[in-house]
Amino acid sequence: MVLPLEGIRVLDLSRILTGPFCSMILADLGAEVIKVEMPGRGDDTRVWGPPFIKGESAYFLCLNRNKKSITLNLKNEKGREILYKLVQKCDVFLENFKPGVTKRLGVDYETICKINPRIIYCSITGFGQSGPYRDYPAYDIVIQGMGGLMGITGEPDRPPVRIGVAITDIGAGMYAAIAILSALIAREKTRKGQWIDVSLLDSTVSWMTYMAANYFATGIVPKRMGSAHPNIVPYQCFKARDGKYLTVAVGNDRIWKNFCEALGLENLVENPKFATNPKRVENRDKLIPILEKAFLSKTRDEWIEILLKKGVPCGPVYTMDEVFRDPQVLHRKMLVEIEHPKVGKIKQIGIPMKFSETPGEIKVPPPLLGQHTEEILKNLLGYSEEEINQLRSEEVI
Repeated sequence: MVLPLEGIRVLDLSRILTGPFCSMILADLGAEVIKVEMPGRGDDTRVWGPPFIKGESAYFLCLNRNKKSITLNLKNEKGREILYKLVQKCDVFLENFKPGVTKRLGVDYETICKINPRIIYCSITGFGQSGPYRDYPAYDIVIQGMGGLMGITGEPDRPPVRIGVAITDIGAGMYAAIAILSALIAREKTRKGQWIDVSLLDSTVSWMTYMAANYFATGIVPKRMGSAHPNIVPYQCFKARDGKYLTVAVGNDRIWKNFCEALGLENLVENPKFATNPKRVENRDKLIPILEKAFLSKTRDEWIEILLKKGVPCGPVYTMDEVFRDPQVLHRKMLVEIEHPKVGKIKQIGIPMKFSETPGEIKVPPPLLGQHTEEILKNLLGYSEEEINQLRSEEVI
């Protein structure tokens, strides 16, 4: 079966999280991804741990399936020569170095587009290729803070809270994948490549959506509300009798009626303080304690069964082990097992995009460092065995 991106070749110089997440999306959809790594060292995340599985980093394994690994010393002229030859045969060039590093290495956009004017060159950085913060170092927690996420995440009167995964890296990686796909379509019309500039800060600010809209409309700075929603009540977590939590989303007044009946609180339906969503928002502090007390009368799963029967949107707050034994998650193949040449069977998160005709596929496991160096040099670039041995002796590969 033909995969959506079959025939597209990606030269991936990125490392850590945001770039590898982007290239994994492209790889899952059928692109051939050639991951360029430093000889003897590789992607930084190869040594991030524990946990390790037979010496392989769990962190690295979750981001690099469906890729080939070639080692190249880009500080060596011969290493750059090999890279330039690969550029001629690729559609996409992906990097997430700090601004200025690619120029020093001789792999900046101006250099690469002269070699291949049709290349889609994508840079992912913390703050972008321009602006007063261009050269600042950036990690996810810094961007979560500066992009507004931490300012609205956490309980009232408690310190700001970082979202539990490096969401700004992941989000920028997704935007980069969208941008690359868009640029490939544009290339069909213009016959030219282009430079894509994606930043973690831009990506995060773009997510502020209705929180920003509320601020623009009122001038009032949104506050941390825990799991609650500024515009909808009740729309948050509640603790059940067994100490577990569930989420409830009462998105309109029809659901409100069903919700009250499910909780045995019919007297609240027509109460003028709570009858409409604007009134519930206005009287949030009076309503929530009533609901919190009610939810303590049954277990989490008992409440979910009762609420779903009444058509009330709700769900459990899962721990990680619960996520990956949930029947819906398993049915949607969001937990898969693949065979790794060193580790054996490893679990992977499945592909979230479902296609009716050209589904993505996990074909190969994350590569060992430099696993495909000889294959790429021989089959793609035509190097002889003798030339490869010479490159290895010179520490080019």
